[in-house]
Amino acid sequence: MNEPLLQRISINPEICHGKPCIRGLRYPVEFLLELLSSGMTHGEILTDYDDLEEADILAVLLFAARLSQVKSIHRLAS
Repeated sequence: MNEPLLQRISINPEICHGKPCIRGLRYPVEFLLELLSSGMTHGEILTDYDDLEEADILAVLLFAARLSQVKSIHRLAS
């Protein structure tokens, strides 16, 4: 059901050092998450970055949600 959104996330070693990005553009997922967490609205982001689409923002949020679906977290060192 959400696969079309996730297809907007690309990983290419030649773009942004292989970080997950939006549609092969040089917008890493982490950058958009930082904008959202700073309080920017979807509309503000879309106004500032006119090559992005609403679906791109939704894809970033879905990608982050999927990454957080881990079974357990173990401490590696104290």
